[in-house]
Amino acid sequence: MQALNQILRRIPVWAVYLLGAIPAPWLFYQGLTGSLGVDPIEALEHRYGELALQLLIVVLAISPLRRFLGLNLIKFRRALGVLTFVYVSLHLLVWLVLDVQVPSQIWADILKRPYISVGMAGFVLLLPLAVTSNNLSVRQLGPRWRSLQRLVYPAAVLGGLHYVMQAKGFQIEPLVYLSVIVGLLLLRVPFPSLLNRFRQVDSA
Repeated sequence: MQALNQILRRIPVWAVYLLGAIPAPWLFYQGLTGSLGVDPIEALEHRYGELALQLLIVVLAISPLRRFLGLNLIKFRRALGVLTFVYVSLHLLVWLVLDVQVPSQIWADILKRPYISVGMAGFVLLLPLAVTSNNLSVRQLGPRWRSLQRLVYPAAVLGGLHYVMQAKGFQIEPLVYLSVIVGLLLLRVPFPSLLNRFRQVDSA
């Protein structure tokens, strides 16, 4: 693991941004050329949203990987977080500009369809994280910056719920995404404190 960590330290952060950004224009090009199927708008919207969830899962996995396996990806966490927000924004823009198209219908859909309401709530939680994902904000906010970053936890759950709720019929894949997100969040809970709480409940 030390050898792998040494290799990772040599990888520049800009390479993560570059590799992470490549699917965005490629998927859009596929949509324009009809390579995404009979409904390219829905397919593009789905692909961007799925990529956002996958990146979010990687972000959530960084701390557990370091804690349990010793794999250190902390250097890339902010870049992966920014890329997550980019794909969430693209997912939202495809829905707004290419799918709904009518501005007056947007607010109606948000209020009428619970899965859209949940998705928008997750997006709102990610906004302050994206705005403060720079060195200046880290210096100015100090310890509050880390507290603010915890908004990613409810945002991730809302993102997983959004995927499950928008699925047509019973689908395993959205449930797998949500389960992985919840599992990664549970790994962050200190197990001794959990055991102590259970003991307190049993002794009450």
